Amino acid sequence: MAASMGDVFSFCVGVAGRARAAVEVRFVSSAKGKGLFATQLIRKGETIFVERPLVAAQFLWNALYRYRACDHCLRALEKAEENAQRLTGKPGHVLPHPELCTVRKDLHQNCPSCQVMYCSAECRLAAAEQYHRVLCPGPSQDDPLHPLNKLQEAWRSVHYPPETASIMLMARMVATVKQAKDKDQWIRLFSQFCNKTANEEEEIVHKLLGDKFKGQLELLRRLFTEALYEEALSQWFTPDGFRSLFALVGTNGQGIGTSSLSQWVHACDALELKPQDREQLDAFIDQLYKDIEAATGEFLNCEGSGLFVLQSCCNHSCVPNAETSFPENNFLLHVTALEDIKPGEEVCISYLDCCQRERSRHSRHKILRENYLFVCSCPKCLAEADEPNVTSEEEEEEEEEEGEPEDAELGDEMTDV
Repeated sequence: MAASMGDVFSFCVGVAGRARAAVEVRFVSSAKGKGLFATQLIRKGETIFVERPLVAAQFLWNALYRYRACDHCLRALEKAEENAQRLTGKPGHVLPHPELCTVRKDLHQNCPSCQVMYCSAECRLAAAEQYHRVLCPGPSQDDPLHPLNKLQEAWRSVHYPPETASIMLMARMVATVKQAKDKDQWIRLFSQFCNKTANEEEEIVHKLLGDKFKGQLELLRRLFTEALYEEALSQWFTPDGFRSLFALVGTNGQGIGTSSLSQWVHACDALELKPQDREQLDAFIDQLYKDIEAATGEFLNCEGSGLFVLQSCCNHSCVPNAETSFPENNFLLHVTALEDIKPGEEVCISYLDCCQRERSRHSRHKILRENYLFVCSCPKCLAEADEPNVTSEEEEEEEEEEGEPEDAELGDEMTDV
């Protein structure tokens, strides 16, 4: 039995602790499903709600390449200076104003059995209580024959950077149900995420795994079953159910990005300095990012994804009135108003980045249709309905250079922290 939308909202308020009663979930239409609507005036710049994910997981390649994050909340664990040294490849790189770094290494704790690291005792205990007792490999953490390690290696072999999902997000869903006293409650919560037709699910899996997706999907299903089978979720382990689970994560996973260096830069921006000192600091930071780009490219953050019940109810608009961000350097998602939102007005975010939103209607529709399987009918798209259905040469060149939009399969773009 599906949970009511009121039950879902109440759960999100309880889980996040800082959700506002200024919004409510409503059914919009069979095409759009649910939507999030303001129940009172929300001013521009206000935080509409803060939400904790049901589950979250760091991307596997991201973790393998030493982007050190809390195994539960994804908070960056490196000091800002360590982060800068690794990303630039310069071990002796020194950051000014080290006191602005907020990383507290004295609070870090690891799992005594498998040694995975957490930012605090609270995160270690929260993970153990929700899912880690099932997933902890103990002393077999580095054993390539452990079922979970075989599953993760198989995933890395078919899903390369830039990453958009993780098999471990699905594993934590299963482990959460396995550990739960009220298994039905969690099953109902996971069932709130949008469902697709069989053909749409195949398109999503194809996007995640590539042309040989059917064979790869079956291999992953076999390894997933070997590692995690749960009778209460038996449908998830069938070929059709596993494909549906894949599609659920592919369309609803919200990208999460954290960075101790980014937090340090924001703190530097807030410093009150003499003009000359400000100019010197800004020049230092500009050069730092140039050095990082030369050494590391675009992969700056600890990256992962999570399932957010309330955020997943926010529909797309090419002219959004709200945006998502992770200003606390962990998995807590903030949704902030970009303009005044009146009572009864729908709260919409954008699944496209700033550059993509400036492209032609035809180009926007192409991205949304290919990656999210819907045609946008927002005010901007309706106003441009008479435009020719062609992509400009300039946009075609940009698309060739960029390839797929980053985090295309996620329910939202990766948001800067």
